[in-house]
Amino acid sequence: MFIEGDPSDFVVVVLEGNAKIVVTSELGDESLLGVRGPGDLLGELAALDTAPRLASAVALDPLEAQVVTADEFRAFVAQHPETAFELTRMIIGRLREADRRRAEFGNYDATSRVARLLADLVAEQSRAERQGADVRLSQQEIGELVGTSRESVARALAVLRERGLVSTAHRSVTVLELDALRSFHS
Repeated sequence: MFIEGDPSDFVVVVLEGNAKIVVTSELGDESLLGVRGPGDLLGELAALDTAPRLASAVALDPLEAQVVTADEFRAFVAQHPETAFELTRMIIGRLREADRRRAEFGNYDATSRVARLLADLVAEQSRAERQGADVRLSQQEIGELVGTSRESVARALAVLRERGLVSTAHRSVTVLELDALRSFHS
């Protein structure tokens, strides 16, 4: 949808589907920062400060989105003060998510971090859809989100499968027991 370093002249509102937010190192290695779904904004920070994009947004599955120019976005926020408050809450939520993930790196093993991530990704879905909800990420992408290798993710998923908390398929993890996954400690 947009590429790191591009000019910031639009915001994307995700209506359906999911996108991943990635950054690329000078060596060409990609790091996954997050996954965004329906109702999420992509590129809102760049639209507010007009600096080049800090990350790329890539569709993970078929995506329906609304593109809003940066000027339209800024005008809308200026005309609707309640939107500025909600935008601030969203940005604070993302900062808290990033801080919590960094804290988890030092406090939990890979299996616990994978379990927590899967629970978090499913938690945003409606209550009726949570059990049996699919997380459509590769083991490499999950590893990037929790700060571990693809091999460690494979081992973690094996443990979670053995305990009946998830089932797996190619680029997909189905959450079977959300509450148990959320409270999992190995």
